[in-house]
Amino acid sequence: MERDGQNGLIPEKQMADQDCQICSDKVGSNVDGEPFVACDICAFPVCRPCYEYERKDGNQSCPQCKTKYKRRKGSPPVNGDNVEDSDVEDTVGDLNHSSGNQEQKEKPAHMLNWHANHGQGEDVGPPTYDRKVSGELSAASPERFSMASPGGGGANIRASREFPSPGFGNVAWKERIDGWKMKQEKNMGTPSISQAPSEGRCGGDIDASTDVFMDDSLLNDETRQPLSRKVPIPSSRINPYRMVIVLRLVILSIFLHYRITNPVPNAYALWLISVICEIWFAVSWILDQFPKWLPVNRETYLDRLSLRYDREGEPSQLAAVDIFVSTVDPLKEPPLVTANTVLSILAVDYPVDKVSCYVSDDGAAMLTFEALSETAEFARKWVPFCKKFNIEPRAPEFYFAQKIDYLKDKVQPSFVKDRRVMKRDYEEFKIRINGLVAKAQKVPEEGWIMQDGTPWPGNNTRDHPGMIQVFLGQSGGLDTEGNELPRLVYVSREKRPGFQHHKKAGAMNALVRVSAVLTNGPFLLNLDCDHYINNSKALREAMCFLMDPNLGKYVCYVQFPQRFDGIDRNDRYANRNTVFFDINLRGLDGIQGPVYVGTGCVFNRTALYGYEPPHKPKHKKGGLLSSCFGGLRKKSKSSKRDSGKKKSNRHADPTLPIFNLEDIEEGIEGAGYDDEKSLIMSQMTLEKRFGQSEVFVASTLMENGGVPQSANPETLLKEAIHVISCGYEDKTEWGSEIGWIYGSVTEDILTGFKMHARGWRSIYCMPKRPAFKGSAPINLSDRLNQVLRWALGSVEILFSRHCPIWYGYGGRLKWLERFAYVNTTIYPITAIPLLAYCTLPAVCLLTGQFIIPQISNLASIWFLSLFLSIFATGILEMRWSGVGIDEWWRNEQFWVIGGVSSHLFAVFQGLLKVLAGIDTNFTVTSKASDEDGDFAELYMFKWTTLLIPPTTLLIINLVGVVAGVSYAINSGYQSWGPLFGKLFFAFWVIVHLYPFLKGLMGRQNRTPTIVVVWSILLASIFSLLWVRIDPFTPQVTGPDVQQCGINC
Repeated sequence: MERDGQNGLIPEKQMADQDCQICSDKVGSNVDGEPFVACDICAFPVCRPCYEYERKDGNQSCPQCKTKYKRRKGSPPVNGDNVEDSDVEDTVGDLNHSSGNQEQKEKPAHMLNWHANHGQGEDVGPPTYDRKVSGELSAASPERFSMASPGGGGANIRASREFPSPGFGNVAWKERIDGWKMKQEKNMGTPSISQAPSEGRCGGDIDASTDVFMDDSLLNDETRQPLSRKVPIPSSRINPYRMVIVLRLVILSIFLHYRITNPVPNAYALWLISVICEIWFAVSWILDQFPKWLPVNRETYLDRLSLRYDREGEPSQLAAVDIFVSTVDPLKEPPLVTANTVLSILAVDYPVDKVSCYVSDDGAAMLTFEALSETAEFARKWVPFCKKFNIEPRAPEFYFAQKIDYLKDKVQPSFVKDRRVMKRDYEEFKIRINGLVAKAQKVPEEGWIMQDGTPWPGNNTRDHPGMIQVFLGQSGGLDTEGNELPRLVYVSREKRPGFQHHKKAGAMNALVRVSAVLTNGPFLLNLDCDHYINNSKALREAMCFLMDPNLGKYVCYVQFPQRFDGIDRNDRYANRNTVFFDINLRGLDGIQGPVYVGTGCVFNRTALYGYEPPHKPKHKKGGLLSSCFGGLRKKSKSSKRDSGKKKSNRHADPTLPIFNLEDIEEGIEGAGYDDEKSLIMSQMTLEKRFGQSEVFVASTLMENGGVPQSANPETLLKEAIHVISCGYEDKTEWGSEIGWIYGSVTEDILTGFKMHARGWRSIYCMPKRPAFKGSAPINLSDRLNQVLRWALGSVEILFSRHCPIWYGYGGRLKWLERFAYVNTTIYPITAIPLLAYCTLPAVCLLTGQFIIPQISNLASIWFLSLFLSIFATGILEMRWSGVGIDEWWRNEQFWVIGGVSSHLFAVFQGLLKVLAGIDTNFTVTSKASDEDGDFAELYMFKWTTLLIPPTTLLIINLVGVVAGVSYAINSGYQSWGPLFGKLFFAFWVIVHLYPFLKGLMGRQNRTPTIVVVWSILLASIFSLLWVRIDPFTPQVTGPDVQQCGINC
């Protein structure tokens, strides 16, 4: 029996089965067959190889209590051993080990790289391993994420092994043990990872702070505690919600049974159409509802992140991040908007040598280039101002526009003066940018000329070479106070006629390769040009998940919600989309993670390269929930091997890249890493997958990112130009398995789906202060065109080989996650039954027929129960999510508006593209500023064919209401009863289309002429139809003349 600091006595068998807290192997037994105990004081679980290594090459003391290790029986003596420090009889022994012990000794040295120089000076090339190793780097060893940018002085960071928090080495070991025991007895205020399991979570999910496989004693060190945790929704809120969902499913089944078994003989066609629509709506609701079954919240601990990786006075060990900003047309995406985004990136609260900003100009516009040059100069003043006074947000346009008390919490006497000076400097900067924009309105006949007299290479936007310009960097990139600035790089990829460039997805893949060659940060953040960093600690929030030793190795990306500026108070067209961001994505976070939404997302570069995550530890079989929430997996070949033999497949060591990439989806395992040849694929095979660039291929093999110190900057720039050439991706797997996936205008959904299908999980991070903010099209026509593009992308995925209905089975995609992706791709199809269903009320009112027969009292109860369950679901959903009823109702309204317009057109355009090959042009959403007053764009009317279907629906339903009421007045009181159901049906359509009606009226209800013309035309058509139906003519039923004769 041995003593554990918290739990008292531990059985010997249990001790032998414990995992080593350094290398994650089993602790095992000593030479006498008893459980191996390295430290008699605290029994800190350490295996013999790690113990031997620590005694020979380390500090010769316990990592936890700092007690000097005694020599154990069977262990060779080392320098410094004393007789009293040994528990074996013979203290004189040979220092030489057998070959087997030597192999074991080298294992932790290769795995942990303790006391090794690490950083940018590391040569390009994969590591070699003497034997198979398993486990993650120690929680206290930050070397896995360290990376020094080139040009930073060339100093190698010597990362020393530091398990406890600062100061532990200065106290006697007895005092350390006493303090440790007191901590065990005292209930610490820090949330415990084992005390807040997610409700309904299956046992196989490894997630932050809830499934950390480490000894409880490790949690007492602040530097070893998890960086984040899941916070389940209170059961008082989520359980009633789940009960109502189940109840609604039962009621819906009974309702559909009644509808199918009770046809309407005199309106059979209307009845059949309505039943088909209702069945489709039910399926769509199930796909949308059940992925919300397990919503979670998350908390991050930035103080722990700093304590572990960013201690004051020491070189920062935070991971490097490459940030991508994409822009195309500077006339639709104003350069001032892009400049604010770049300035917020350069001023982010993160080590400057760890941040690199890459701006992709896919339009090769000289205006963007010159605006970025001006931005780089202004950043020399703006960045030190932001960091000196710790202001938020760090985009100057939005900081100075805040209507708040900017003196709150400011104590520096110079703040007011410096702020006034900075505001003046920014206004002068805006004038210079405006001057560039005005100059760019008229393009010279000979094209743009640069300052050196040479033509601008991008004068022909469809035929130009690749361009890269480093504006800021470690060499010369200093601010006004002499401090280093983050790297800022302008990138415009090569474009030639006859090549497929794949729009935004192709531009993002070009940035992935350029950044890999120049800086090779292990993590990537992509932002749209209008999405600025609103929370300067956003990158640190993401690192709490990606750098977590237990969770990070399974995370492909951290998605932040989108928040918007400049939206009208009522949010007429549901631009904020809070139901999706605050309800749907939080629900997915409890399953396998949120979908990728195109911006505000921090990626793990490894996941973008098409690698699979490491296999999670096996658990006991779960129940029904586990089988529902866990995807199917293929049995690995190694599972058939002898259980006593260590597996040598690629998943066993999560710190190693996965090199046999050709069979990633099939899950074929490697044959074992016995030597360098079996560890590394041939150069030819790697280049066939990643492209013909030795520098880029070498960068993919560097686990911790970074570039070699010996690399020549000029050589790297030439290689960066090469990797953005038009033909680089030919006959490679870019766009099919690697990077952003091609085949849809919504490349974001497709890219995230491929990662989840491989088994990665994503994280949804919602800090109190929104991480990013952007602009949204508040104009009706622009909003509908934006929704059209999203829906068209979903239709393209639906008809592609990556359709989630049939793609990825046999992988590690969980079933509820698949439901969400299926719903994401088929939701545009709902436009067809929705259009038919919204037309039915008018047809019923005009013809006097109805889709429901005369119902009994029991049937009326089921109808009423269905409506109540719908309302109850919405109310309880708003209760646990915090979404307001106005936001929920706006979302319901725009679901109908977008469904009968944008989604409908997307279905037909998608079918034309798939069946006839007719492609539709991608239209960039305008990011124009609000210069004509508050929300002037809201009232602007732009004609588009998308307005025709909802306008027609409004008119025919209004005509139907008038016709129905007129008929009831003419027929007497007995006709009012059947009329109420039809009127309710019609008013349901009109109320949902009301925001659309207001959009048609424009400012001060001035209806545009085109709308008046269309209204008159459609009204005339329905007037003629009304005359043809003529419902006011009494239908007299009399004798049959043929049977009875004229005198009957």
